[in-house]
Amino acid sequence: MIKDKRRLRILVIEDNPGDYTLVHDFLNEQVAAPVITHAVSFMQSSHILSDEKTLFDAILLDLSLPDKSGKQLVTEILAIAASCPVIILTGFSDVEFSVTSISLGVSDYLLKDDLNAQGLYKSIVYCMERRKQLLELKESEKRYSSLFYLSPQPSWVYDPKTCRCLQVNKAATDCYEYSEEEFLSMNIHDLTTGHKSRKKYAMSSEEGEANCVLGGRHRHFKKTGEAVEVEIYSNAVFINNISYRSVVAIDITEKIQHERKISRAIIKTQEDERYEIGAELHDNVCQILASSLMSFRLLKSSLEPAGIELFNRSQDYILLATEEIRNLSHRLAPAFFIESTMEEAFERVLNDFNADDKFTFALYFDKTVTKTKIGMDLQLNLYRILQEQLSNILKYAGASMVKVTVVIHNEKIKMSITDDGIGFNTLTVKNGIGIANMKRRAELFFGKMEINSSVGNGCEVSVEIPLNENIIA
Repeated sequence: MIKDKRRLRILVIEDNPGDYTLVHDFLNEQVAAPVITHAVSFMQSSHILSDEKTLFDAILLDLSLPDKSGKQLVTEILAIAASCPVIILTGFSDVEFSVTSISLGVSDYLLKDDLNAQGLYKSIVYCMERRKQLLELKESEKRYSSLFYLSPQPSWVYDPKTCRCLQVNKAATDCYEYSEEEFLSMNIHDLTTGHKSRKKYAMSSEEGEANCVLGGRHRHFKKTGEAVEVEIYSNAVFINNISYRSVVAIDITEKIQHERKISRAIIKTQEDERYEIGAELHDNVCQILASSLMSFRLLKSSLEPAGIELFNRSQDYILLATEEIRNLSHRLAPAFFIESTMEEAFERVLNDFNADDKFTFALYFDKTVTKTKIGMDLQLNLYRILQEQLSNILKYAGASMVKVTVVIHNEKIKMSITDDGIGFNTLTVKNGIGIANMKRRAELFFGKMEINSSVGNGCEVSVEIPLNENIIA
């Protein structure tokens, strides 16, 4: 038989000499050189265990000692045994007490009458390994706890079934300005709606898991109502064998603001250039053409009858070119900047789009929109999004009907552009530069753009932008 060559250190707390001898022989039968320490009372074992230099791999404990026994003995030995596994050796077959002992923290419960060398050895080895794993788990939990609570990034743990917060670190309470108690009373979606519109509600497990936030960029609100842009990173964590989600929220507000400033500067430069070109076409080229037409008409009286037809045709060409340039100048520099409303600008672009009467179109502006002072930058970007989508419809949709709706609801301006064309599969069609530009324009104002389409069912482009203090003129 191959013996265990490890130097196992065993404390045997047993007042019966015969039982101790039996245990001693069993240990030597399985272990090459066990280091066995013997104590015959609780007082003696307490003194041995109080020596910090004396460490044991396992403690074998008799339940009946001269100075202490039963549950009190077990409780006090466990209190001073530190991380060492305690195995009870008893002559009494008490199932209820054995269960109680295990619940108190005893590693195993063995009957002396059933004891043998191999069974005792296996119990010691299994308990040592189990205790090792428990210590590693506790150390891992300690490291996680330190990383979680001391992390400079806002972090929290929530239940994906209910979306309720379970743990939150100091960085999160500092960032969002909620107390820990307030945070733990919240649903994670409260962070996206803000303190003023928080709603207390219960949700089913299916609803919770379907709505749980796994990652990406989100706009959260502090207790004060201040918005903060965050990048969310999430992963599953297991606590007491139950799956939860751990979240780290990185504040990217300044980064987003910087990106938006750059994007707005680029778009403003583009719009300024468009406006300059449009104004030049309208005020200069159109005037040149008008002057040319006037001079051209002075020649009519000197023409031979045979040249009149050619004259009229040339005059029509100049008039057509003037009208085309005028329309182009209005598309480049929308008239609502100076002399008309956004609704009138939308009507004009739809009329230009439908110049040959191929489409049936409908434009609906909610009365609230006309009464709301919307910033010129936002108006222009909505106009450009409409232009871009109308261009897409003209090129690809094969539509006969186009409907444009602009409303204000829940402090958001919403624009939808719907057609009855051939549609497309949004999962397989690659987004081009035009769609990317439309999305970017919406995101510049903290909004979003979504496309809903399927083959044979037309397409709907929806733009939703919050009307906050940054965009109201």
